[in-house]
Amino acid sequence: MSVLKNIKVYLVDDDPTTLLAVKYLLEEYEADVKTNTSSTEALTEIIERKPDLAILDLMMPGLDGLDMCRLLRLEPDLKELKIIIFSGKAYEQDQQRALSFGADGYITKPLIDEFFIKKIQDIIEEKIELRYWGVRGTLPVPGEKSLRYGGNTNCVSINFPKDDLFILDAGSGIKPLSDHLMSKGGSGLHAKILISHPHWDHINALPFFVPLYIPGNEFEIFGASHGHVTMRELISAQMDGVYFPIRIKEFGARTYFRNLKEEEFKINDINVKTLLLSHPGTCLGYRLEYKNRSICYITDNELYPEGSKEYNANYWEKLIAFVNSTDTLITDTTYTDEEYVKKIGWGHSAVSQVVKLAHRARVKELHMIHHDPDQSDDDIDLKLETAQKLLAEMNSETICIAPRERQSFILS
Repeated sequence: MSVLKNIKVYLVDDDPTTLLAVKYLLEEYEADVKTNTSSTEALTEIIERKPDLAILDLMMPGLDGLDMCRLLRLEPDLKELKIIIFSGKAYEQDQQRALSFGADGYITKPLIDEFFIKKIQDIIEEKIELRYWGVRGTLPVPGEKSLRYGGNTNCVSINFPKDDLFILDAGSGIKPLSDHLMSKGGSGLHAKILISHPHWDHINALPFFVPLYIPGNEFEIFGASHGHVTMRELISAQMDGVYFPIRIKEFGARTYFRNLKEEEFKINDINVKTLLLSHPGTCLGYRLEYKNRSICYITDNELYPEGSKEYNANYWEKLIAFVNSTDTLITDTTYTDEEYVKKIGWGHSAVSQVVKLAHRARVKELHMIHHDPDQSDDDIDLKLETAQKLLAEMNSETICIAPRERQSFILS
């Protein structure tokens, strides 16, 4: 059933033809639609009628869409009202201004079709889409043994409401993400790229992310500095002409860099927390929170077993608090327990310790990634079975998944 069924919508546009087209389309999905060509009259009626959704044209005589949005956000009885700005102006500046005025979304005309409906539905439901583009660790693994889970190294995209795109790491998986974005046009993009650390399997495909070379796009790249070496210098170094033929100055998009430590900050309505992880060099874990939902990305990370000489109870407690009750924990599960015995101190975790973390932290879903390059799809299946068995023995409520490349998950 459509989420638009019986929802009360108020449309405001000074173009009667556009108004009629949108009205008919929404009514096909059984929405209850009221329209007005006068923004001044509409403001009063919206305050009185208290609809579920207001779709406002940006450019109108009298009060424009931004004016209306600002005034409606001052009304205490309209806190649950969703507001969409609908405009023929596709400029990023206008989109960002609309969001800063309190709009929940921005849709560009003349988009009046099924995709338009999907955008509206996504804004109403405030869905978060998580998609995997690479789940391997250390180096890409092409060939028959990686057909089901894929052979690319770490890259995850998260689409938040209000068109906030976050990209976690830039391993070889960022290339298929690039292809996906380019197939949709590739321009007018703005996104945040969060780098866990600058080991090759997490950054080596960033130069192949084509949207970085397109003027008009905007990206901010976050990550930990290493002593006196900044994030910009770390990324630039792999493109210095010796290791790669194209240099960072060829980026056509506006590209900014931000150095992070353990800290907490906001990007629009998304709260971002970072944590230093147990891994050689400086490596950051991320927790992204949006309206009582959260995703934690913890890779690369070594969880030393209790009783070992390297075990650090304080770090365990700190990590448990960081991922506590998260909806989705995406984490390094590189080794089986048998493999880990031979690779202690390499900076990666075994299945049993990851399961212990997820259970103790009351994680809702555990997503196992960063698989060892020597492991086949069948080996990953066995790791998944082991994890699920251990969780069952603990009577844990945590659900365990081994995501595949291009697999997506919705947090609603």
